[in-house]
Amino acid sequence: MGLYPETHFLLMGDRGLLLEFGEEISSETNEKVRRMALAIQAEAIKGIIEIVPTYRSLLIVYDPLILSIDDLKKRLEKLEDGLRQTPFPEPKLTRIPVVYGDPYGPDLDFVAQYHRISHNEVIQLHCSKPYFIYMIGFMPGYPYMGELPDALITPRLKTPRLSVPAGSVAIAQKQTGIYPMESPGGWQIIGRTPIKIFDPKREPPALLQMGDLVQFYPISEKEFNQWR
Repeated sequence: MGLYPETHFLLMGDRGLLLEFGEEISSETNEKVRRMALAIQAEAIKGIIEIVPTYRSLLIVYDPLILSIDDLKKRLEKLEDGLRQTPFPEPKLTRIPVVYGDPYGPDLDFVAQYHRISHNEVIQLHCSKPYFIYMIGFMPGYPYMGELPDALITPRLKTPRLSVPAGSVAIAQKQTGIYPMESPGGWQIIGRTPIKIFDPKREPPALLQMGDLVQFYPISEKEFNQWR
């Protein structure tokens, strides 16, 4: 099942409204999330404080002293009716260099063994296609991207690491991602990029945005050090 026949409106406390567009992760559902987010931003509705898009839903944080829940729903329903007329930008492709394997990708060996393929085949599969950025979450600038080739679908770690270095490139189930900063993490780390994915001094701080594309390509350890 993709999109719901009608959007579900769910109250999230006294300052939040969650719009659910479907129950599965799909490009169709995610496109509606992005279209609705763009439409709300363009409308600049007074009283909306923040919007938080995800794979299949959109959280609206609002000020109930400025905007009542009934008025908010009416405004959102009206926007939804005209959603197809919302200008929709073409996705931008960003190429991300990665040095694969130890010591930068400590789980490359496990992934290769799990699928009974070589390290090079893992790398070739991971670099074989551009990945769609479904959402940014978990931490500032962290891109959730998909979908991995079927031959690379791998479970998460049984026990998450307490510390994953910034720039680590990882996979879990059908997804791939990049850790923007050092943090705990439970995904399989197969490499690392020298690119700074999140920089608070940059505008915008996050290099990658929801709805865009990422293409990975392999580099050597020497190139990695030169890049840094």
